[in-house]
Parts: sequence; structure tokens; C-alpha cells
Amino acid sequence: MGLCNWPGCNDRHNRGMGEQIIALTDLRNTSDIPAIPTHRPAPSGLLADALGRPLRDLRISVTDRCNFRCSYCMPKEVFDKNYRFLPHSSLLSFEEITRVARLFVQHGVTKIRLTGGEPLLRKNIEVLIAMLAGLRTHDGQPLDITLTTNGSVLARKAAELRAAGLKRITISLDALDDAVFQRMNDVGFPVADVLAGIDAALAAGLGPVKVNMVVQRGTNDHEVVAMAGHFRDHYGEAVNLRFIEYMDVGATNGWRMDDVLSSAEVRRRIAEVWPLEPVDPNAPGETAERWRYQDGRGEIGFISSVTQAFCHECNRARLSTEGKLFTCLFASRGHDLRPLLRGGTSDADLAAAIAGVWSVRKDRYSELRSAGMPATEPGERRVEMHYIGG
Repeated sequence: MGLCNWPGCNDRHNRGMGEQIIALTDLRNTSDIPAIPTHRPAPSGLLADALGRPLRDLRISVTDRCNFRCSYCMPKEVFDKNYRFLPHSSLLSFEEITRVARLFVQHGVTKIRLTGGEPLLRKNIEVLIAMLAGLRTHDGQPLDITLTTNGSVLARKAAELRAAGLKRITISLDALDDAVFQRMNDVGFPVADVLAGIDAALAAGLGPVKVNMVVQRGTNDHEVVAMAGHFRDHYGEAVNLRFIEYMDVGATNGWRMDDVLSSAEVRRRIAEVWPLEPVDPNAPGETAERWRYQDGRGEIGFISSVTQAFCHECNRARLSTEGKLFTCLFASRGHDLRPLLRGGTSDADLAAAIAGVWSVRKDRYSELRSAGMPATEPGERRVEMHYIGG
């Protein structure tokens, strides 16, 4: 049975065209302002949560808007012309984002990923990248600044992103077949323009590029081998293709377990054509399990949060567009840092508030779900992916 948290979601694929999904709650309003602890030790560069997981990765959503309407993230039935996105005044400014990021870095963050929505829709995003690129880790090293995009405007922005200090980029592409891809993005956007963005990113020096494919059984799983063949034959080691299991993020995408194609099955299909061998992870907490082609034509990855949960190694915090801190992609409640940012709170107190949130973190949603245990409090619904990024 699918793990679905809103009435009727398991019937989503059987509804008539006139029926609509209704979002029952707005998680943007579900948050608390974190307390400032009485004891406020200076950040040491190592901050562990209640399960001993260090804080290393900060994902920052810079906009809740996107020009795609992918069914697994922002289904058009909910995010239509009447949907109320956040006003500009609610968004954190670049200065506020950089201030928060600097405090996270003091706590041990070494990697920042900019997400959305579609982050390249945020005006002057390269200015923010340059500001973040000026930060240094606790031991004085430059940060790993990355960004995830749907690639729709990347061809014309790749060079300026690289010049601003972006180190790497991840591009979402769910099919090579144009009809399948346009049906999935639901706005008629062509594959060719995303491929042009990949080429522009490589030309700008943002390689190796990562390409993410969310695999849905019965929707695009027939594209798995074609995608693998295209990127190994045309790009080799310059592009790392990663296959992502369709996840139950948020409460509006109609997720069902029946729609999940396991990474093991995806890997089996590819290995039948091109033999694979495992590769050691680059770093602790890496989300993708790495494999390479035995003939040396590059590598691929598998992100398996449904069938092989990796909560025990998760070192990622997420900051929403308007300054709410989430400690899990599947969270139901955030911690609102914006009142502290705009209320005169000192850096020392704000850093202590962040530490207070992370130090009591016990999130392990996917592991609990896999074990058949309750993973969300009764009556609560998970935040939408477009709001806090993937």
C-alpha cells in the first residue's frame, strides 16, 4: 500500500481531467522560532545531532517558484495560476542568506547547494554565488558551492555562474524522449534545450556535471537504458548520471509505492547491457551509491531513499526561501530563523539557536518508513519539495 497522507491520493492516476488535487495544508506556516540557549559556546567546526551525525551540508532554497510543473514535485493541479507563491518581501535577501550560511560554516558546513523551485529564476543569483564563494570553512578552505537546476535557462547563464564562483552543477532530466519529457515537465519544455544547458555547463568548466533522473514505474522507466547509453556514449566521464527512486516528498504528488522502481532493478537493467562495478564513496554521507562501467566509459549513481534508506549518514540541513530551517527532507515542521535575522539577534545568539536545533535532531523518516513504523506525527503533513529543495 502507498504511504499517502492526503485523502484520495492513491486514486490520482485514475481521476478524470476535470478533477483537481487540493492541498489540505500549507507547511510554510508550520514553524516555530528557535530558542536561544542560555549556554552559548562558540562554534567549534563540529556540530553533531542527537544521533551523532555531523552538520556538513547546507541546502538553500532561493525561490519557491519554478517554470516546470513536474508531477512528482509541483503538480499543475495544485500549483496553478491561482497558487499564491511567496511575495518578494518574504524571501531572505542575499545578505541574510550569506549571514546564515556563514554561521552554518562555523558549525562545520563545507558544502552549500542552491536549490528552489528553480534557483536560476532568482534575479541576480550570480551575486549570491559570489558572496557565498567568499566564505571559508573552519579550517580556511573554500566551500564547495553547487546548484541544482532544471536546465531551462542554463545555456545562457552557465558562464556567468562559473565566473561568480560556482564549482559544480546538477541538472534534472527525466527522459530523452521528447514526448515523455514534455509530459513529465507539463509545460512542453523540450529535451534539446536541457542538453544545450549541459553542454554549456561543461564548456564553462562546471564539470563533471551530474544529471538526475527521477524514475517512475510506468511513466519513464522505459527510458533508463536509453539515458544511460546516451550519457556514457556522448559524454563519458564528463557527466555522471544518477537515478533517483521516486520519493514520497510533500503531500501533493500522489505518491504510491507501486510507482517506485527500485535502484536494484534500474541497475540490473543497465548491467544487462553494460557490466558495472561498485565505486567507493567520495565522502561520508554521500547520497548516491556509485558504480562505474567496466569498459571505462564513466560512472553512474543510484539514490535509493525508498528501498535503501541512508538516514544514519545524513548530514544535511535545509534552509527555505523565507528562512525556515528544516532538518529533514521529509519534515513536517520548520524552525523560523527570519525573525531572529530581522530582529537584531547577534551572530553569537543566532549561531547558538542553530546549534540548539541541530543538536536535538533525531530525524530518520525513511528508515522508519522502511521498517513499517510511523514516520510522521498524526495529523501532520510533509513540506513540499519545491519549498525546501531536493
